[in-house]
Amino acid sequence: MTTLDLTALHDFIIRAKAATYVGSGQKLLPYRLGSHDLQFVDGDWAYHDSYLGERDFIGEEIVYRQQQVVWGMNYFGYILQPDRISSAQAGHVIKVSLTRLYQENRFLGGFASTVDDLRYVDTNTGDVSLFHGKEWIEHEGQIVYELFYHGGLVKS
Repeated sequence: MTTLDLTALHDFIIRAKAATYVGSGQKLLPYRLGSHDLQFVDGDWAYHDSYLGERDFIGEEIVYRQQQVVWGMNYFGYILQPDRISSAQAGHVIKVSLTRLYQENRFLGGFASTVDDLRYVDTNTGDVSLFHGKEWIEHEGQIVYELFYHGGLVKS
C-alpha cells in the first residue's frame, strides 16, 4: 500500500461521519449480538461504525483503505442525569452539533454549540493520527451527559 495521505483520510472521515450516525445513514445487519452497525464507502475508502447500547453505549469506528485497516476510534458515552436529559434529547443535540462541526470540515479541534436549552461541548488533543477527547452536554450549567474517545492511525 502507498503512503497514507492524512488530508485525504481526514476528509473521508468527515464525509463518513456526516453520512452515517449524524446523517441517520442506513444500518447494516448487526455484526455482533445487539450492535448497531453503519457503513460508508467511497472509492478505495470504507468506514464502519459499530456501537452497543442506547442510553449508555460503547462503540468503535474503523476506516479501511484498499481493504486494509488504517485508522480507528473507540468511544464510551453515558447519561449522568436521566431526570434532566433523555437519550433521545442527547442524540438530537449530538447530531445537530456534530452536523455543524462537520460543516466546518473538521471533527477535532474543540467545539461548542447550543441546541434549545442544552450546550454541547467537545474538547480534545492531538490530530487525526493520534488523539483523545471528551464531549459533554450541559443543562443549566450542569453536565448531564458525557463521552470519552480516543484513536488514531492503525499500523501493521
